[in-house]
Amino acid sequence: MGTITQRKGLSGRVLTWGGFALALVLAPLLLSSSLWLNILSQMGYLIIICLSYNMKLGQGGMLSFGHAVYTGLGSFAAVIAITYFSRHGIGVPLVLVPLVGGLVGALVAVPLGYVSTKKAGTTFAMISLGIGELVVAIAIMLPDVFGGDGGISINRTDGPPLLGVTFGPQIQVYYLIAAYCFVCTALMFAFTGTPLGRMLNAVRDNPERVAFIGFNTQLVRWYAFIISGFFAGIGGALAAINFEIFNSADALSGLKSGAYLLFTFLGGVTFFFGPIIGAVLMVLASVLLSELTSAWLLYLGLVFLLMVMYAPGGVASLVMINVRMARFGKLRRFWGLYGGLLLTGLVMMLGVAALVEMIYHRQLNAGAGPVTHYLGLALDTRAALPWLGAAALALVGWGLLEGVRRRFARAWGAAQEEIETEMHARGQQA
Repeated sequence: MGTITQRKGLSGRVLTWGGFALALVLAPLLLSSSLWLNILSQMGYLIIICLSYNMKLGQGGMLSFGHAVYTGLGSFAAVIAITYFSRHGIGVPLVLVPLVGGLVGALVAVPLGYVSTKKAGTTFAMISLGIGELVVAIAIMLPDVFGGDGGISINRTDGPPLLGVTFGPQIQVYYLIAAYCFVCTALMFAFTGTPLGRMLNAVRDNPERVAFIGFNTQLVRWYAFIISGFFAGIGGALAAINFEIFNSADALSGLKSGAYLLFTFLGGVTFFFGPIIGAVLMVLASVLLSELTSAWLLYLGLVFLLMVMYAPGGVASLVMINVRMARFGKLRRFWGLYGGLLLTGLVMMLGVAALVEMIYHRQLNAGAGPVTHYLGLALDTRAALPWLGAAALALVGWGLLEGVRRRFARAWGAAQEEIETEMHARGQQA
């Protein structure tokens, strides 16, 4: 029985990692436009960054507000390395430059992590915030070093070609990022199964017991902090290579750190693949959603609020609880309810979004006239009818959604009880 279980587990891992590699290879072939190539490239390095952040938050319980320090300095190191190699004619291929960013991220994490990990909880979070602001202030004070407002530009093709690959076309850069994404993801997953990774989880869950059995909890957090800084630096270096510029005001900012926190949380910090989902959402929100509406940050805040209230485990937790339902053969009874939630939620969101867009138009685009366009409709913000119609649509949608939600909650609770009963019966039979 044990051998069969091990074989199933091995085949499952092979399928998972094989599917991940295949997705990375085929994605640019299916989405070959320049826009999508850039989006896929951003997803690749943000997956590394979000996973490195989750090494602190999800695996170690370290809420950091300064993760952009390590990604930003990794970007800075990559830019300086490419510039130095080019000026001095040093033939270092571009594929090795992200490792320079990783080493700098780890080296910076050695002293800063040692100071930060002396404390835990809220104190750690405040220290990380202070360090982040300190680094930003230093970057502003040294514009000759960090490039000032204009940043530092590079040409990623300055290095020697590798097997004829110059990394000028975006498709070549994408595959470089994809290769690092796969390797770094695999290494960070392997870390979760190491003694240090397991001990980091123990420190997160019960630091007093870990200290009682003789382990130094501060050292465990510090070692994980350094490893996280290494992968964060690699992600930051890949970002600099992708955009061919480093701007300290953006790369080191607290807003960047906040974005890593927000989207890692939205993806799900309790599951390894959660930050991968978060990285994908981060790119889609910042690139696609921001092009659709100027109020995208408001919508993002509402989504974050709803996730915190109703799904604190993130998108990954929603996926896994439905996988559990499917495993016990009870998911099919929820298809109709899911459809009802989707339709009623869409009705409510259409009304809310219409109100938001009209308010934003009145506040930000009043000079363009009173009419704003929403889903092909011309809404006159001076008239009462569009406001009343949007409010009525939102209220009707909310009422219908609440009714479906209550039915869903009752059915979900009943299904959970049935699963617990089945598991108990299986346990007794075994």
